[in-house]
Amino acid sequence: MLKTELVLAAEEHVNPIIPDIPELILGIVAFLILLFILKKYVVPRFETAYEERAQKIEGGIEKAEKAQAEAEEALAEYKAQLAEARSEAAKIRDDARLEAEQIKAELRAEAESESQRIVAQGQAQLQAQKAQIIAELRADMGRNAVELASRIVGESLEDEVRRRGTVDRFLAELETATNGAGK
Repeated sequence: MLKTELVLAAEEHVNPIIPDIPELILGIVAFLILLFILKKYVVPRFETAYEERAQKIEGGIEKAEKAQAEAEEALAEYKAQLAEARSEAAKIRDDARLEAEQIKAELRAEAESESQRIVAQGQAQLQAQKAQIIAELRADMGRNAVELASRIVGESLEDEVRRRGTVDRFLAELETATNGAGK
């Protein structure tokens, strides 16, 4: 009995840290089966999910970079169009100024030519009026001269040819005297 008691006592004094061999083998086999199942079925699914997610993220990043590049291109194109529109507006403004200056110059030239025409027409009218007045004055002076001469001379100058000759001679002498005195 002692022996059995010793065996029982020895069995009771089993170290709790050291597992039983059959349990250890069963645990290792179960672990290897679990490891095999994880490696065969679960890890590839995780890898596939990880790859898909990584591709989605990379695709999203690429899309974002592409969208940003497109936005930058659109911005650059907009800026170019804006600069072009500004330069075109400046050109139109300059053309309008030039056209306004040309119109002003044309109107000024037309006004000047019109004023010259009016002045020339006025001078022509003045010359015509002057000639008419001179002719009237000559006729009046001629009549007065003939009348005066006929009173002085007592001779009648009824003859038209003689009267004209006398008047023309008198006016020529008068003109010569006036021109000589004015110089």
